[in-house]
Amino acid sequence: MGYEAVIGVETHVEVATRSKMFCGCPNGFGAEPNTHICPVCLGLPGALPVPNVRAIEATVSLGLALGAEIAPRSVFHRKNYFYADLPKNYQISQFDLPLCRGGHLDVETETGVRRVGLTRVHLEEDTGKSTHLGESGRIRAAEAVLLDFNRSGVPLMEVVSEPDLRSPEEARAYAAELRALIVALGISEARLEEGQMRFDANVSVRPEGSMALGTKVEIKNMNSLRSLQRALAFEVERQTPLLEAGREVEQETRHWDEAAGVTRAGRSKEESSDYRYFPEPDLVPVTLEAALLERLRSALPELPAARRARYRALGLEPDAARLISEGEGYGDLLDAAVAAGAEARAAALWLSGEVTAHLRRVGMSLASTPLTGAHLAELDALVAAGRLSATAAKEVLAGVLAGEGAPEEVAARRDLIQISDEGVLAAAVAEVLAAHPDELARLRAGEQRLVGFLVGKVMQTTGGKADPRRVSEAIRRAAQ
Repeated sequence: MGYEAVIGVETHVEVATRSKMFCGCPNGFGAEPNTHICPVCLGLPGALPVPNVRAIEATVSLGLALGAEIAPRSVFHRKNYFYADLPKNYQISQFDLPLCRGGHLDVETETGVRRVGLTRVHLEEDTGKSTHLGESGRIRAAEAVLLDFNRSGVPLMEVVSEPDLRSPEEARAYAAELRALIVALGISEARLEEGQMRFDANVSVRPEGSMALGTKVEIKNMNSLRSLQRALAFEVERQTPLLEAGREVEQETRHWDEAAGVTRAGRSKEESSDYRYFPEPDLVPVTLEAALLERLRSALPELPAARRARYRALGLEPDAARLISEGEGYGDLLDAAVAAGAEARAAALWLSGEVTAHLRRVGMSLASTPLTGAHLAELDALVAAGRLSATAAKEVLAGVLAGEGAPEEVAARRDLIQISDEGVLAAAVAEVLAAHPDELARLRAGEQRLVGFLVGKVMQTTGGKADPRRVSEAIRRAAQ
């Protein structure tokens, strides 16, 4: 009997706002521990929360992009549980009246496009950060725990999918597509290495063809796309032999151990009743008017899937279309280059090749370079006109990225403009052929490989500035 996985993913995204969800403390990463805190995010007596409008609008925008039903009236609840990094001993979250219900996300997989249903998108506050001191860095073996409450109260969006995913690979593709959408909407930079986007997943295994759901296990502590895929793969492999042996899978929460590559038992899986949800008494319900929804809907940008389809229609390969559409600032730069007259595929090759390599080498972002769409169009025109060789064009692009000016300026300053004057080229070819009569005779006798040899000699004579294509044509004409 074959088995298949049934997977649902819960994605937590820190919303990029200037202040936290319910107070005025800065929302930022990397500050000294416990410096972005106040009585509200520490839950001190008498402190009252005030909701962050920007975070609410960002959540609604994502719901609109996902085709979700937007609640005209939504309520914040208290989710009660006790943990060291939760200073109030409850989390302000949402329960039965979230901001967004339903919707879907279409995901490109190796087997085609899969439509993944969504259960809800809601808004809550993040917890603090616990650092477990000890050799393993795990709570069970910790010698002490350090608490940093800078993250406490940061607006946290939760996107809950339906159990529509059937493999770890599909789950990874879904998470990547969701991340691309969130970045495109400007909700968050979704930097996984900074914890701005984190995953929990519910996974069960059932016989292929069965419609019944198996006993699900929740996996926590997955902070990258790779971790999500690896953790799910391990869990599927762990559960399948249990079912094959006629044993039951225990419903529980398990934690992903990145270093060991395994999931470890944590606690029995809670139900919603265990959290004793009740409406947050210090906050009034959120009412969303039709005018606000229309404003947010009209402000939605071109979404990643639509942008990829447009780029493929321009001739880009699927991988290039994805890289350009998802790279920070790449799509806008390509659009500007095409608008300035560049050929789309040529501009995309520069962006995905030389530009990306340069950014990785120097540790910069595209926005921090002086490169513009007009620069790419100018570079493309210089190459197409035969004024720059492919090798020289790379050197010119490096100069542009270094801030030396526009491509024409860089090429002139570095003396890289190719010789295109027919008279000058003819004289250089004649000089080389006169110096190599034996090779010319052999070429006329049919040794076509000597064209390359003679082109190389002309390039040496001209200091590498001759147009190789035109030189080759001239040599072939002389050999006839």
